Formats: sequence, structure tokens, C-alpha cells
Amino acid sequence: MITLKEALSLSKDELNKFKKELHTKIEANKDLNAYIDVNNVGEGVPIAIKDNIQVKEWSVTSGSKILQGYIAPYNATVINKLLNAGLSPFGRTNMDEFAMGSTTESSCYGKTLNPVNPECVPGGSSGGSAAAVGAGLAIAALGSDTGGSIRQPAAYCGIVGMKPTYGRVSRYGLGAYASSLDQIGPMTQNVEDAAILYDIISGSDEKDSTNAMMDDKVSDKLDPSKKLTIAVLPKYIENASDDIKEAYAKAIDALKAQGHTIAEHEMMDAKYDISAYYITATAEATTNLGRYDGIRYGNRVEGANLEETYYNTRSEGFGDEVKRRILLGNFVLSSGYYEAYYVKAQKTRHLIKDEYAKIFKDVDLILSPVAPSVAPKFGELANPMEMYLSDIYTISVNLAGLPALSLPIMKNSDGMPIGLQLIANAYDEQTLFDGSLSLEKEIAYN
Repeated sequence: MITLKEALSLSKDELNKFKKELHTKIEANKDLNAYIDVNNVGEGVPIAIKDNIQVKEWSVTSGSKILQGYIAPYNATVINKLLNAGLSPFGRTNMDEFAMGSTTESSCYGKTLNPVNPECVPGGSSGGSAAAVGAGLAIAALGSDTGGSIRQPAAYCGIVGMKPTYGRVSRYGLGAYASSLDQIGPMTQNVEDAAILYDIISGSDEKDSTNAMMDDKVSDKLDPSKKLTIAVLPKYIENASDDIKEAYAKAIDALKAQGHTIAEHEMMDAKYDISAYYITATAEATTNLGRYDGIRYGNRVEGANLEETYYNTRSEGFGDEVKRRILLGNFVLSSGYYEAYYVKAQKTRHLIKDEYAKIFKDVDLILSPVAPSVAPKFGELANPMEMYLSDIYTISVNLAGLPALSLPIMKNSDGMPIGLQLIANAYDEQTLFDGSLSLEKEIAYN
């Protein structure tokens, strides 16, 4: 598969030929279920798009039955930025319903398979985007990351996934899960491509009230020779698998070989991250999903009256995982429990942000696992709690609004990819990409 950088230099005829070959390859790999459908828009470089990002005149469903029949009437800001840069949306990729999940199994379109081993999950919620890039069915893709939904599937599928600082990329046109956590980001074959795609989709947008209104770019200033101080977290990874610990040690050696300074630090137990995240995310999801009532758009299941129509539509339209999170969100926001749960979660979120700020006084980047193990097989996560715990190393980044990048480090004895993430201070994407490129060059994963 050609890289994004290479594709941007292709002639029109070369690009059209490539697209035809890509169509053929996607059709031959339909069993992977990475794409829901393929709809080429424009003549630019083809980019796969997660099914929760608005593309005008596309069916956009967030992997849910409740949005069947909805046709997007406008482009998300990131789509307009792609088109303006000579790129084009090429197809909808599969995802966990409303981005709620870590395996793609909650999608109404069925699960996506991991391109490395089809018995294993591709991760989620951006599992379709990760599988498409990992299988060579996409040059690059867009995903969204609420608690690790770009970085975790990227790690499971052996590709690069980057979550920008909150506010760096417009959320206008992104189907909302948790508004204070969601960010669109690039999923690519390598770090340089991630920087190029990040530059294209990031920047100011008056349509997004949470946008940082910052337009500085990084790809033309990449410098892997820059010497950085990087924090490692020995105690933080104690509960990770031996595979993850081996990859962590390998990454530390690679960073040292590149001349970076390694500094040991500690972070509080990640169980507090899990609690704060799921209370915050489900509370916001409850509010955001209230709009799906069968009246304004999407699928409707009629009832004898308005209340029954609401009940029937939401009961049949939402899957089990979405219902579970709506119920939890309503509970933590209900009278008598708001102070006990939601307010405490926001105080914990503040502590997490302060903890990162303290570490970043002394270092440029933090090296962290992405997940506690390699991609599990389908069915190995026996209950929702086990699935939630697979996000244990990624969610604090979203709670603090920081940028992070997952890149493949090695494969375990079964050939499964192991990815780690570098985390940077808010709005310091340049350092994040510089350090990531340095690590990528020394690791030489492929």
C-alpha cells in the first residue's frame, strides 16, 4: 500500500487507477467487514471515514439501527478540510454503536475482524478504520477517540493512531458520544502520514464553540533528531501482560538509543481514571442520545401514542451496550446521586489533569501502554467490565484533554501487534510527532 505522502504526488490518471485497484481489493476482503459501504466523493486521495462523521448525501448511522434511513445533509468540517486539500472520503468504516465499545461487536452491521488474526478483535470503537488501514484497504482513515477509540484499535491492528489535543480538530459534524472527551484524529500507516493528515484536518472552526482556534502545522517541521526527556511509569504498568512489559522495555531501549533522556515517574492508580471516565462519559452520552427519538430523523417504530413511539423506537433502535450506558448516565445524573457520583468524577478529573501537569513540568513526553494486553479473541471479554478495563491506559488522556499517539512496537510470539503510546502536553503536537517519529525510526516495526 502506498503511503499518504506518496499518494498526494500521484497524477489524476495514476490516482484513478489506484482507486479501481482499491475497490477490487476491498471487494476481495469483504469478510473483514471493515467497510460498511464504499462511496467515492471527488477525485482526490481516498480516505476511509468512520461512520459517525457527516459526509453530505451519505447514509451516516454511527453503527446503529436507530439511524437507519438518515442521510447527512452537510459535511463535517474535517470532510471539507479533506476536500480542500485534495483528499476525498472513500467509504464508511464499521464502528461500535455510537462509539460505545472496544471490539466493534456492538455494531448493527456485525463485527469487524482483525486483519492480523481474524479470530481476534480489531479494537474499537474505530475498529473498522483500523482494520482497513491495517489490511491495506485504505491509505489512511479518520476515527474518533473518546477514551482510546483511535489508539486502542491502532495498537491491536499494528498501525499508527493519533488523538489530538481537545479542541485542535473541529467536532462539528461528529456524532457526539461524550462532548467534553470526543476528538477526531488520523489513523495511518506511519507517523509522517499521521502528521500530514493531522495538519489537514486540524485548525480553526467557528462552527465549533470548543475549538481552540489554532492553525499551526507540524508536518513541515518534523525533527526526529530533537533530544527529549521522556517519562516512564514502572509501577503504572504492573498489571499489564508480559507482552506489553516486553514492548515497553524495548521502547525504552530504543528511545535511549536515539539519545533521549529517560525519567521515572509515578501516576495514581488507573482505577480512578476508569471511574471518573465512565461516570463522565455516560452522563454526557445520556444527554446526547436523547435526540434520537424517532421523530426528527432516523428510524421510527410507531406506537399508539407519542410516549409509546419513543419507547418502541429507542428499545428497538439501540443495542444493549448503548442502553447500558444510557441507564448508567441517567443514574449518575439523577436527584440524590448527582453529588455522590458526577460531581466527584469531575473532581477526580481535575486531579488527573493536575497530575499530568506536574509530570510535564519535568518532561517532554510520557511513554505509556495503550492496552493491558494484545488484541483478545472474540468472546474472551466475558462481561462489560472486562471491556471497560481494556481502556485503562487510554482514558486519562481524554479526561485531561491531551494529545497522544499510538504506534506499533513489536509483535508477540503469536504474531499479534503490540502498540504503545506517547503522550504530550496540551497543544504540543509538534513534540509528540517529533518523539514518535524518532521512536518509529529506531524500532523499524515493519
